[in-house]
Amino acid sequence: MDDPTGYDWHAIAKTLDARGWARLPKLLDPAHCIALAALYDEGRLFRSTVTMERHGFGRGEYRYFAYPLPSAIAALRTALYRQLAPVANGWAAAEGRGERYPAEHEAYLERCRAMGQDRPTPLLLRYAAGDFNRLHQDVYGAESFPLQVAILLSQPEEHFTGGQFILTEQRPRMQSRVESVALRQGDGVVFAVSHRPVAGSRGYYRANMRHGVTTVESGCRSCLGIIFHDAA
Repeated sequence: MDDPTGYDWHAIAKTLDARGWARLPKLLDPAHCIALAALYDEGRLFRSTVTMERHGFGRGEYRYFAYPLPSAIAALRTALYRQLAPVANGWAAAEGRGERYPAEHEAYLERCRAMGQDRPTPLLLRYAAGDFNRLHQDVYGAESFPLQVAILLSQPEEHFTGGQFILTEQRPRMQSRVESVALRQGDGVVFAVSHRPVAGSRGYYRANMRHGVTTVESGCRSCLGIIFHDAA
């Protein structure tokens, strides 16, 4: 695919409204996946490296890109934002929030910078056997875009086993719901960063969402994360 405009975004928006996540099948072709995963070893491209075990986040490692982002990642981030901004605005309206997200990503980044958030958040994650990522939310400051995208760069059962992407949803006075999202190499998943609006008998209410990765049993799992707000 490599071109997010080729999807039926109306259908994706309906799925996001109903479930808080949606697949983006074959977002990247295998060659692009391999090339992006290989960037992990080019230290000059990154602003920081996080060892998850050190911070209690899980086990494994990830690296945040520095600006300027690699051109392919910058283009993908911009194109995906353009498709997701209308969904984000629909969620804001449903929650009764007055804020609206601009149509173009650069305008949104200007809002982030005005809030003191100017550090890029796209990242590469690398998991070896025994690694995992605890349930979490990627909120990096007061300004937060409500949706993000993860793209699997490795092929399950060929490059790694285990390592399923999981989501949990917590609604008021209910036990958590857990979903495992099956992904193949190059597939993306768009999902709520921290919460989403759910229609109830008295209007909309907020359902909290978290995401993580189960333990990798063997091999190496690489993933590209695209977060649209920058960090403080």
